[in-house]
Amino acid sequence: MRITGGKLKGRNTKCPDGIIRPAMDRMRESVFAIIGDLTGKSWLDLFSGSGTIAIEAVSRGSTNVELCEKDKIKSKTLLENVSMTEKECGVKIRCHFMAVELYLKRCKNKYDYIFFDPPFPYKFRQQLLEAVDKNELLTDDGTVMIHYPEEDALPEQIGNLYLSDKRIYGRSIVNFYKRKKE
Repeated sequence: MRITGGKLKGRNTKCPDGIIRPAMDRMRESVFAIIGDLTGKSWLDLFSGSGTIAIEAVSRGSTNVELCEKDKIKSKTLLENVSMTEKECGVKIRCHFMAVELYLKRCKNKYDYIFFDPPFPYKFRQQLLEAVDKNELLTDDGTVMIHYPEEDALPEQIGNLYLSDKRIYGRSIVNFYKRKKE
């Protein structure tokens, strides 16, 4: 997999052992183009796999980046991949190796961007978004994105989160949710 933009554009990341469905270059490039400049923004990459999404965020200016991946088989390669951001951008990605659901319950931080890329068979996507809303993990102008297969559906509103954009990439969909202003 290759980094599609920013300071690390063109650099390759390794694919870890185990089951993985890496986000397509075209989809990643499009999502980051929609978001725009990440300078000074915080980013949380959930179901991180190889860490490539978190690396893309750093490459495009984000300086406060965390990721979560529960599959310990992926940890060695993931840590190797994310080490390039500290060496080349001076940004250390904080890695959490635990179930995303547990991380969301324990998390006390707020993020400008949260990206979910659960395995396609995963059936609890709506509950993930509910946890983000309930635990108030987004900043006031934050965006949460979730990548899922076309055969699944997600509602346009989940608690205080509302669908602000939806992009289709083959059989993959990325929903963008924002928080309602109170």
